[in-house]
Amino acid sequence: MARACDVCGKTRSTGHNVSHSERKTKRTWQPNLQRVRVRVGGGARRLYVCTRCLRSGRVERAG
Repeated sequence: MARACDVCGKTRSTGHNVSHSERKTKRTWQPNLQRVRVRVGGGARRLYVCTRCLRSGRVERAG
């Protein structure tokens, strides 16, 4: 599956899991991507779009 938003380019971010004893192990946060039909250039295409782009109206969904 795609790991980046096709509209804004948002990708994963990295950081640490921090336990109670403050030990740190690496982890990643993935963007919340949805596969939606989007109107592009008069036609409809299926793109992976993050929920922030969907909610803010940066894409026009194809019905």
